[in-house]
Amino acid sequence: MYLVKTPFWLKLLYPSGIWKIPTSKKVVYLTFDDGPHPEATPFVLEQLKKYNAKGTFFCIGKNVLSYAQIYESILSEGHAVGNHTYDHLNGWKSDDIRYLDNIKSAANLIVTNLFRPPYGRIKFSQIRALKKHSECPQQIIMWDILSADFDISLHGDQCAKIVMEKSASGSIIVFHDSAKAWDRLKIALPKVLQYFQDNGYEMALLPL
Repeated sequence: MYLVKTPFWLKLLYPSGIWKIPTSKKVVYLTFDDGPHPEATPFVLEQLKKYNAKGTFFCIGKNVLSYAQIYESILSEGHAVGNHTYDHLNGWKSDDIRYLDNIKSAANLIVTNLFRPPYGRIKFSQIRALKKHSECPQQIIMWDILSADFDISLHGDQCAKIVMEKSASGSIIVFHDSAKAWDRLKIALPKVLQYFQDNGYEMALLPL
Protein backbone atom coordinates (compact mmCIF):
# COMPACT_ATOMS: atom_id res chain seq x y z
CA MET A 1 0.00 0.00 0.00
CA TYR A 2 1.22 3.51 -0.79
CA LEU A 3 -0.11 7.06 -1.05
CA VAL A 4 0.56 9.03 -4.24
CA LYS A 5 -0.07 12.33 -2.44
CA THR A 6 1.61 12.65 0.94
CA PRO A 7 -1.00 13.56 3.57
CA PHE A 8 -0.43 16.45 5.96
CA TRP A 9 -0.42 14.19 9.02
CA LEU A 10 2.55 12.19 7.71
CA LYS A 11 4.48 15.40 7.09
CA LEU A 12 3.73 16.43 10.69
CA LEU A 13 4.90 13.04 11.96
CA TYR A 14 8.31 13.50 10.32
CA PRO A 15 8.95 17.26 10.58
CA SER A 16 12.70 16.84 10.02
CA GLY A 17 12.01 15.62 6.50
CA ILE A 18 11.57 18.05 3.62
CA TRP A 19 8.35 17.12 1.84
CA LYS A 20 7.63 20.19 -0.27
CA ILE A 21 9.34 23.51 -0.99
CA PRO A 22 7.35 26.62 0.02
CA THR A 23 7.22 28.92 -3.00
CA SER A 24 5.00 31.41 -4.80
CA LYS A 25 6.61 30.55 -8.15
CA LYS A 26 5.43 27.97 -10.69
CA VAL A 27 8.19 25.49 -10.03
CA VAL A 28 8.35 21.74 -9.34
CA TYR A 29 11.21 19.52 -8.26
CA LEU A 30 11.74 16.25 -10.13
CA THR A 31 13.66 13.55 -8.29
CA PHE A 32 14.80 10.10 -9.43
CA ASP A 33 15.55 7.19 -7.10
CA ASP A 34 17.62 4.02 -7.22
CA GLY A 35 20.04 4.72 -10.10
CA PRO A 36 22.25 5.01 -11.88
CA HIS A 37 20.78 2.44 -14.27
CA PRO A 38 22.36 1.66 -17.68
CA GLU A 39 19.15 2.16 -19.66
CA ALA A 40 16.79 4.27 -17.57
CA THR A 41 19.24 6.96 -16.40
CA PRO A 42 20.56 7.92 -19.87
CA PHE A 43 16.94 8.14 -21.04
CA VAL A 44 16.07 10.44 -18.14
CA LEU A 45 19.07 12.65 -18.87
CA GLU A 46 18.10 12.88 -22.52
CA GLN A 47 14.52 13.84 -21.68
CA LEU A 48 15.54 16.43 -19.09
CA LYS A 49 17.88 18.05 -21.60
CA LYS A 50 15.14 18.10 -24.24
CA TYR A 51 12.82 20.04 -21.93
CA ASN A 52 15.49 22.21 -20.29
CA ALA A 53 14.67 20.61 -16.95
CA LYS A 54 16.87 19.81 -13.98
CA GLY A 55 16.54 16.86 -11.61
CA THR A 56 17.92 15.48 -8.39
CA PHE A 57 19.10 11.87 -8.53
CA PHE A 58 19.09 9.88 -5.28
CA CYS A 59 21.72 7.29 -6.06
CA ILE A 60 22.56 3.92 -4.56
CA GLY A 61 26.24 3.56 -3.74
CA LYS A 62 26.76 0.18 -5.37
CA ASN A 63 25.12 1.44 -8.57
CA VAL A 64 27.47 4.43 -8.62
CA LEU A 65 30.36 1.97 -8.53
CA SER A 66 28.87 -0.15 -11.32
CA TYR A 67 27.93 2.76 -13.59
CA ALA A 68 30.47 5.45 -12.71
CA GLN A 69 30.39 7.02 -16.17
CA ILE A 70 26.62 7.50 -16.04
CA TYR A 71 26.94 8.99 -12.56
CA GLU A 72 29.50 11.47 -13.90
CA SER A 73 27.07 12.35 -16.70
CA ILE A 74 24.42 13.27 -14.12
CA LEU A 75 26.84 15.75 -12.56
CA SER A 76 28.36 17.09 -15.77
CA GLU A 77 24.91 17.89 -17.16
CA GLY A 78 24.14 20.12 -14.20
CA HIS A 79 21.89 17.91 -12.12
CA ALA A 80 22.12 17.26 -8.38
CA VAL A 81 22.70 14.00 -6.54
CA GLY A 82 21.59 12.61 -3.21
CA ASN A 83 22.55 9.67 -1.00
CA HIS A 84 20.06 6.75 -1.10
CA THR A 85 22.20 4.35 1.01
CA TYR A 86 24.76 1.91 -0.38
CA ASP A 87 22.39 -0.92 -1.26
CA HIS A 88 18.82 0.35 -0.73
CA LEU A 89 18.62 -0.53 2.94
CA ASN A 90 15.25 -0.47 4.69
CA GLY A 91 15.65 1.57 7.87
CA TRP A 92 12.70 -0.08 9.62
CA LYS A 93 14.38 -3.49 9.26
CA SER A 94 17.91 -2.38 10.20
CA ASP A 95 19.60 -1.50 13.47
CA ASP A 96 20.91 2.05 13.76
CA ILE A 97 24.62 1.20 13.51
CA ARG A 98 24.19 -0.86 10.34
CA TYR A 99 21.97 1.80 8.78
CA LEU A 100 24.38 4.63 9.53
CA ASP A 101 27.35 2.61 8.24
CA ASN A 102 25.44 1.94 5.03
CA ILE A 103 24.83 5.67 4.52
CA LYS A 104 28.51 6.40 5.24
CA SER A 105 29.58 3.81 2.64
CA ALA A 106 27.45 5.59 0.06
CA ALA A 107 28.79 8.97 1.21
CA ASN A 108 32.30 7.85 0.24
CA LEU A 109 31.05 7.76 -3.36
CA ILE A 110 28.31 10.42 -3.44
CA VAL A 111 29.28 13.93 -2.37
CA THR A 112 26.05 15.59 -1.25
CA ASN A 113 24.18 16.96 1.75
CA LEU A 114 20.91 15.35 0.60
CA PHE A 115 19.61 12.00 1.83
CA ARG A 116 16.45 10.09 0.98
CA PRO A 117 15.66 6.92 2.96
CA PRO A 118 14.73 3.98 0.72
CA TYR A 119 10.96 3.37 0.84
CA GLY A 120 10.77 6.53 2.98
CA ARG A 121 11.36 4.24 5.95
CA ILE A 122 13.60 5.61 8.66
CA LYS A 123 13.38 5.38 12.45
CA PHE A 124 13.42 8.46 14.66
CA SER A 125 16.54 7.07 16.31
CA GLN A 126 18.22 6.84 12.90
CA ILE A 127 17.35 10.46 12.15
CA ARG A 128 18.94 11.49 15.45
CA ALA A 129 22.05 9.41 14.71
CA LEU A 130 22.34 10.91 11.23
CA LYS A 131 22.25 14.44 12.62
CA LYS A 132 25.15 13.66 14.96
CA HIS A 133 27.53 12.65 12.15
CA SER A 134 28.68 15.55 9.99
CA GLU A 135 30.22 13.21 7.43
CA CYS A 136 26.69 12.07 6.57
CA PRO A 137 24.19 14.09 4.51
CA GLN A 138 22.04 16.24 6.79
CA GLN A 139 19.03 17.21 4.67
CA ILE A 140 16.42 14.43 4.65
CA ILE A 141 14.42 14.77 1.44
CA MET A 142 11.05 13.06 1.30
CA TRP A 143 8.33 13.88 -1.27
CA ASP A 144 4.95 15.41 -1.98
CA ILE A 145 4.02 13.23 -4.99
CA LEU A 146 4.81 9.62 -5.90
CA SER A 147 4.51 8.85 -9.61
CA ALA A 148 3.91 5.17 -8.68
CA ASP A 149 6.08 4.13 -11.63
CA PHE A 150 7.30 1.20 -9.49
CA ASP A 151 3.77 -0.30 -9.50
CA ILE A 152 3.71 -3.03 -12.14
CA SER A 153 -0.11 -3.07 -12.10
CA LEU A 154 -0.20 0.44 -13.61
CA HIS A 155 0.40 1.78 -17.11
CA GLY A 156 2.75 4.68 -17.76
CA ASP A 157 -0.17 6.88 -18.75
CA GLN A 158 -1.69 6.36 -15.30
CA CYS A 159 1.58 7.36 -13.64
CA ALA A 160 1.74 10.53 -15.74
CA LYS A 161 -1.87 11.34 -14.83
CA ILE A 162 -1.10 11.00 -11.11
CA VAL A 163 1.74 13.52 -11.34
CA MET A 164 -0.13 15.97 -13.55
CA GLU A 165 -3.29 15.96 -11.43
CA LYS A 166 -1.72 15.93 -7.96
CA SER A 167 1.28 18.25 -8.35
CA ALA A 168 1.35 21.93 -7.41
CA SER A 169 3.97 24.65 -7.10
CA GLY A 170 6.73 23.45 -4.80
CA SER A 171 5.95 19.73 -5.18
CA ILE A 172 8.82 17.29 -4.80
CA ILE A 173 8.00 14.50 -7.25
CA VAL A 174 9.46 10.98 -7.24
CA PHE A 175 10.25 8.91 -10.31
CA HIS A 176 12.56 5.88 -10.42
CA ASP A 177 15.40 5.37 -12.89
CA SER A 178 15.38 1.64 -12.23
CA ALA A 179 14.71 -1.66 -14.00
CA LYS A 180 11.42 -2.19 -12.17
CA ALA A 181 10.01 1.21 -13.14
CA TRP A 182 11.43 1.37 -16.67
CA ASP A 183 8.30 0.25 -18.56
CA ARG A 184 6.24 3.02 -16.96
CA LEU A 185 8.96 5.67 -16.66
CA LYS A 186 9.66 5.78 -20.41
CA ILE A 187 5.98 6.57 -21.06
CA ALA A 188 5.22 8.81 -18.09
CA LEU A 189 8.26 11.06 -17.94
CA PRO A 190 8.00 12.67 -21.42
CA LYS A 191 4.28 13.33 -20.86
CA VAL A 192 4.94 14.96 -17.49
CA LEU A 193 7.78 17.09 -18.83
CA GLN A 194 5.63 18.27 -21.73
CA TYR A 195 2.77 19.06 -19.37
CA PHE A 196 4.89 21.17 -17.04
CA GLN A 197 6.51 22.99 -19.95
CA ASP A 198 3.15 23.73 -21.57
CA ASN A 199 1.81 25.07 -18.27
CA GLY A 200 4.71 27.39 -17.57
CA TYR A 201 6.41 25.46 -14.78
CA GLU A 202 10.12 25.57 -14.13
CA MET A 203 11.59 22.14 -13.36
CA ALA A 204 14.43 23.01 -11.03
CA LEU A 205 17.03 21.63 -8.67
CA LEU A 206 16.08 21.43 -5.03
CA PRO A 207 17.09 24.81 -3.52
CA LEU A 208 18.99 23.31 -0.60
